[in-house]
Amino acid sequence: MSQLLSNSCPVKIKRAVMVQNWIDLVFLHWRYPVDTVARLLPKGIEVETFDGDAWVGLIPFQMNDLGFPMMHPLPHVGSFPEVNVRTYVRCGEKSGVWFFSLDINKIIPTLTARTVYKIPYCYGKVSHTSVGNYVATKAMRRWPTRDLQSNIVIEKQEKTDGNLERFLTARWGLIAQSPTKNFIWAPIDHPPWPLYKAKLHHLKDEFIEAAGLPKPVGEPHAMYSPGVPVRIGLPKKLSPSIYRDETGLQAR
Repeated sequence: MSQLLSNSCPVKIKRAVMVQNWIDLVFLHWRYPVDTVARLLPKGIEVETFDGDAWVGLIPFQMNDLGFPMMHPLPHVGSFPEVNVRTYVRCGEKSGVWFFSLDINKIIPTLTARTVYKIPYCYGKVSHTSVGNYVATKAMRRWPTRDLQSNIVIEKQEKTDGNLERFLTARWGLIAQSPTKNFIWAPIDHPPWPLYKAKLHHLKDEFIEAAGLPKPVGEPHAMYSPGVPVRIGLPKKLSPSIYRDETGLQAR
């Protein structure tokens, strides 16, 4: 668990294949029973837990300057708002983020990610704005399903840092399943998150239930971050193995 709780990347990426900036992030998380989340994951992917529960996040933010190292950001498709639904998993020895959906307003990145990497990007109308201490997000999914929405308004508050905050944000890789059914892990490197508590003023979301999860219960754990510059390394093929987390759950 020590690697998960480190707010600094444990292994720096020597040669990045992609760079980007994540700006004005909102982190909303809810507890879920482990089995509820595990049933949505392919065999070989294990849920990671904190305080005995799985955690599911609804994360809106602004993606800026997507591109390749030492080059200008990609024109027309390099900046866009995003809303993702995610949880935290392990495959073999690697830990990372598992995405249930990622909603953006650019069709080309959506189709590319779904086709090449099998990452579940969705296309629609998305806006994400920060004014003063408030951040507001509006998203309406148009494809592959229609008329699903997520509307969020939060207020930034004081700084925060703790074991749960690090568990939910200090994630140094993305885990996905390729079109050939192999699991891949893409390393992620960025400075420590500047994190602030957030007060939720408005939430109307259909993306979490669209992922196959029950409607979240209770108030979320809410945070805000002004953002970080991000470097992504070359994806690597993973070999699943038996893993036992703090709940005693083993690979299925």
